[in-house]
Amino acid sequence: MEVGDMRVLFVVAQENFRDEEYSVPKGIVEKAGVSTATASPDGGVCRGVLGGRVKADLKLSDVKPGDYDAVVVVGGGGSQKYLWNNRELHGILKSAFDGGRVVAAICLSGAVLAKAGVLKGREATVFETPESLKALRDGGAKHVREDVVVDGKVITAVGPQAAAEFGERIVEALGT
Repeated sequence: MEVGDMRVLFVVAQENFRDEEYSVPKGIVEKAGVSTATASPDGGVCRGVLGGRVKADLKLSDVKPGDYDAVVVVGGGGSQKYLWNNRELHGILKSAFDGGRVVAAICLSGAVLAKAGVLKGREATVFETPESLKALRDGGAKHVREDVVVDGKVITAVGPQAAAEFGERIVEALGT
């Protein structure tokens, strides 16, 4: 499949997602010729921690994981409140992972991948808090202190400073 035929779904929290963890990787993916869509738990306008506003294209309940070649979960403080325990998102990630698609998360959202059951036995990184580290441990991940960790088709990044490399690794994973 050509990169230009691929689709990537970005998932953001309704409130307090990290603006640059969304805009930087999304820009890199789009520059590579990959089409994108954005989803959130409730759809509509979502607000970033730095004041950015994003209109979600769809609600998580309307996502069909098979329509996307990658699912990318954006971090920020809102991740823990809106995404960590979202069963719809867990199902989307598990379905994508089981289907051999790329699954990726940045910042606190590495915990979402762990809670979805896709990090068992894999190396991963996360923005370190006691809760996020516990989520990785409970999910069976091996925590690695690096900006970006790629383990097969699973990509995790530590935070905003890694947003560009995170986007580049997503594009690379789509090309394989």
